[in-house]
Amino acid sequence: MSEQVQQSPAKQSESSSQEKMIEAVGLSKFYGQFTATKDVTFSVPRGQVAAFLGPNGAGKSTTMKLLTGFLSPSEGHARVGGFDINTHRIEASQKLGYLPENGPLYEEMTPQGFLKYAGSVRGMSRAELSNRLEFVTDKCDLSSVWKKPIRKLSRGFRQRVGMAQALLHDPDILILDEPTSGLDPNQNQSMRSLIRSLGKTKTILLSTHILQEVKAVCSRVILINQGLVVFDGSVDGLGTTQDDMETSFHKLTHA
Repeated sequence: MSEQVQQSPAKQSESSSQEKMIEAVGLSKFYGQFTATKDVTFSVPRGQVAAFLGPNGAGKSTTMKLLTGFLSPSEGHARVGGFDINTHRIEASQKLGYLPENGPLYEEMTPQGFLKYAGSVRGMSRAELSNRLEFVTDKCDLSSVWKKPIRKLSRGFRQRVGMAQALLHDPDILILDEPTSGLDPNQNQSMRSLIRSLGKTKTILLSTHILQEVKAVCSRVILINQGLVVFDGSVDGLGTTQDDMETSFHKLTHA
């Protein structure tokens, strides 16, 4: 399969004319002879909800960790909100909310205690934290488990606690790794509605393997395979139906 990225002229023009909130520039990560990502380059403008797709082992989570500063690149650099994530980590983190696929949660804490702790680490004032706790509790539907130990929560509720943590400081940018993982159908629908609502005012990059989810909440697809970006364009550019999207996905990710 050709390594040339499929990209529409309209999308290129749009990306270049708008403020870039997330930028990956030549991002590569090597582990000895193994290449996790190679020259990954894309940007996400303000107000866009972009899907980051790829088969298992394609380099999605590695790229997410490079973009959020949890890993340092072997080559290239990443910017969040205009700040280099490695040289200006504090400034970038103030603009960024990150939901890892399996987020680190303090299992002996309650959601209430964990989120209060997360807010204090970020230096939020008491009044600001109180207001934001009320917001994330409502948006992530955590009231029923607010004072239960996190270790006793289902995977779905843990995911919602992680999402609440990402939203707590009201960031301009969200990077979400499998945000609906472990959710039941009703929770899934609520999470998609939340992402659509947040996408009206925030820049969102979400990793998922669910094509139906991409169709429901995203306007753009960035597809990675074997550490390389192989498609970057509109959702309809990948396919207008789920069957079309699955066919395109298969063709682009199988040499």
